[in-house]
Amino acid sequence: MNFEFHNPTRLIFGAGNLTRLGEIVKEKGNRALLVTGGGSVRRNGTFDRAVVSLEQAGVTVVECSGIEPNPRITSVARGAQIAREEKCDIIVALGGGSTMDASKVIAAAVLYEGDPWDMIFHGQEHVHIPSRALPVVTVPTLAATGSEMNCGAVITNEETTEKSFVQTGCLYPYAAIVDPELTMTVPKDQTAYGVCDLITHVTEAYFNGVDGTPIQDRFAEGVILTAMEWGPKAIANGHDLEARAQVQWASIVALNGWVNAGTNGGFPVHMIEHTLSAYHDITHAAGLAVVNPAWMRFFPPDTDRRSSCSLPDAFSDSRRKIPMTWIAPCRVSITLNSSSKVLGAPRVCPS
Repeated sequence: MNFEFHNPTRLIFGAGNLTRLGEIVKEKGNRALLVTGGGSVRRNGTFDRAVVSLEQAGVTVVECSGIEPNPRITSVARGAQIAREEKCDIIVALGGGSTMDASKVIAAAVLYEGDPWDMIFHGQEHVHIPSRALPVVTVPTLAATGSEMNCGAVITNEETTEKSFVQTGCLYPYAAIVDPELTMTVPKDQTAYGVCDLITHVTEAYFNGVDGTPIQDRFAEGVILTAMEWGPKAIANGHDLEARAQVQWASIVALNGWVNAGTNGGFPVHMIEHTLSAYHDITHAAGLAVVNPAWMRFFPPDTDRRSSCSLPDAFSDSRRKIPMTWIAPCRVSITLNSSSKVLGAPRVCPS
């Protein structure tokens, strides 16, 4: 096991923390580009509350709305242009993973004179890996991607039907203000998609045949068990704040780098799903709910794994927390189907 870990993002977690947005943003900027998605944050009042907090702190707000699910590179370019023209010195991402991903690339594109698509890995000969970006403050309204506390972003080029990623240190948000109350209006299906997303983030590294990472294996099991315990509760009752908080914390831990440190895991399920959503514009996590169980079914048997831990061990008599019949992680997505319209496809996966 050989790795380097660094995550500089300041995490402010807890119900009611949206009121601190202005205070935190003011530490790094005076003129904020407030990036939002399709309009749900306006309908539920979150947008207005965010603006009030920013303005009370003396921060000028410039809006960039309309970021799509599977965010487009054209929207990134538009946001960067607005930020330049308005002389914004900080980016605030208010929304789900798409809004946060777009905001990170906007923050780098503002300081880059070339095409923002140069930053996204898509097989080009010369990749422009950004080394500087405006500070970003993320305010997630959905528990799923963990984008609020990592340095990656996934962007779609609608003209070429390509969807890929950029990952570099300057894209770490300055701060993540995580208020689980903001997720209580998320519909059941989107809540379930998010749970499937966070589970996939840890199973891809967990089932990679790498030996000698027992602590990371235990971390991964903890994320999966938490999602299995609290995910159905959040789906059944969206106003269960405890369930919302536990799912959101699990989604952050799943992809802030800590669980996967040293596992050297690739993300084959994500890469496959990127192709699906690039062509069909489906919800990313819904695609993962289909691909991940299928990948588990056809992935080579775990015969070479000799580490002290594998997922079934988490359900031994001494550690059992849930019924033995839930050993296979793919059953999580099947179980979520019972209370949402996630997807029918996972039902055909073997038990």
